Amino acid sequence: MAAKLGVVTVEARQNPIVFCSTRQIYGVSNTKNSNICFKTKPTSLLTPQKLSSSALALKGVGSKGVVEKSRGFVSVSSSGNEAGGLTYKDAGVDIDAGSELVKRIAKMAPGIGGFGGLFPLGDSYLVAGTDGVGTKLKLAFETGIHETIGIDLVAMSVNDIITSGAKPLFFLDYFATSRLDVDLAERVIKGIVDGCQQSDCALLGGETAEMPGFYAEGEYDLSGFAVGVVKKDSVINGKNIEAGDVLIGLPSSGVHSNGFSLVRRVLAQSGCSLTDKIPGETFSLGEALMAPTVIYVKQVLDVITKGGVKGIAHITGGGFTDNIPRVFPKGLGAVIDTDSWPVLPVFKWLQEAGRIDDKEMMRTFNMGIGMVLVVSPDAALKILGDANGATPMYRIGEVVTGEGVSYR
Repeated sequence: MAAKLGVVTVEARQNPIVFCSTRQIYGVSNTKNSNICFKTKPTSLLTPQKLSSSALALKGVGSKGVVEKSRGFVSVSSSGNEAGGLTYKDAGVDIDAGSELVKRIAKMAPGIGGFGGLFPLGDSYLVAGTDGVGTKLKLAFETGIHETIGIDLVAMSVNDIITSGAKPLFFLDYFATSRLDVDLAERVIKGIVDGCQQSDCALLGGETAEMPGFYAEGEYDLSGFAVGVVKKDSVINGKNIEAGDVLIGLPSSGVHSNGFSLVRRVLAQSGCSLTDKIPGETFSLGEALMAPTVIYVKQVLDVITKGGVKGIAHITGGGFTDNIPRVFPKGLGAVIDTDSWPVLPVFKWLQEAGRIDDKEMMRTFNMGIGMVLVVSPDAALKILGDANGATPMYRIGEVVTGEGVSYR
C-alpha cells in the first residue's frame, strides 16, 4: 500500500522516527450477502440455510428460541442466548465486574468515573485520560499489521478527553516487550506519531521497557496517556441535558479497540482465517478488524463551536448500553433508533458467526457509531444540516425520562 514518508524528531527519544502518514480505512460499505464464513459446521439454528422466510417475518416476537432478523443482523430474540450464542463474559471479560471496581474506586477517590479526569488550573481544566488497545494486539501479531496499532492507542485516550470539550495538548506512550525489536518498535511508533498528528497534539515522550521473559517472543504491550485543556466556562459535563434532547452519532471505522476478546472467540469458533474475505466485500476479515480507530478530535471540536452540545459519550467497552448513560443526569435515559445508521459488514459477520444476540452486541461493540453527541433539538438541526457526505452524522435517538438505554 502506498504511503507518504517523512521524518519527525521526538525530543524524548534518541533517534528520528520515520513515520507513515496515511493508511486506508476499511469496512465502510454494507454487504447484501447473507452468507457468512463457517469452516466448521454451526450447531445453532442461526445459519443462513435454516432461516426460513416465516421465521424472518417474526421480528419482535419474544418467545424462547425465535429467530429474528432486523436491519441486517440475525439474532435470538430477547430471551437471551438460549441457542448457545457467545457473550463477552464467555470470552473472559466481565463488564459488570469492571463497573463494580469503578464504584469501589470512586469511594476511595470521589469524582472518578467520567471519560477523562479534570484538574483545575487557573481559569481552565487540564483533562487527562489513559488507555491501551486491549487484545487487538493479538490480531496485530497475527496479521503483521503494526503501523496502525499506534493510531488506536492515541485514539483511545484523546477520544476520551474530548468528551469534556478539551483540546488535546500532548501524549505519552509506554511500549513494553521481552526483547526489543527496533524495526518492529519503529513501526508501532509510526502509528503513534500519525495519531498525534491527527489529534493535533504533541508526542511529548514515552517509555520503552525491555523485560526479558515477561512477554511471548515477538509480542509487546502498549499503553498511552493524553492531556488536554478546556476553559472552565466551556467544559461539557452533561449537567444541562434534558428529556427531548437529540443523540447524534458519528460513524466508526469498525470494531475500533474494544470487544476483541469476543472477536477472537468468534474467529476461533467460526474456523475462519483472517485472510478470508467478508462475504460480498473486497477486504479480508483481518483488514476489517485491524481498521484503525477513528480519531474524532477535529470533528468534535468543530461541532462544539456550533453550540448546543451538552454531553459527549465515547462508545468503547460497554457499547451503547453502558457508555451513553455516563453523561446523563440522574433520572434520564435514552431511546436508540437501531435502523438510523448503516451497520458495517464486520458487525453483521460477528453477530452471525458468533450467534450473538442484539442485547449483547449493543453492550459490547460500537455497532458503527464511535461517538455520540447529546445536543439540543435546535442545535441538532444545524449540526446535521451542516454535515457533509465525507463525514456523515446520524440522528440516532433521543433523551427520555427514566434511566437506562432502550432500543426500537
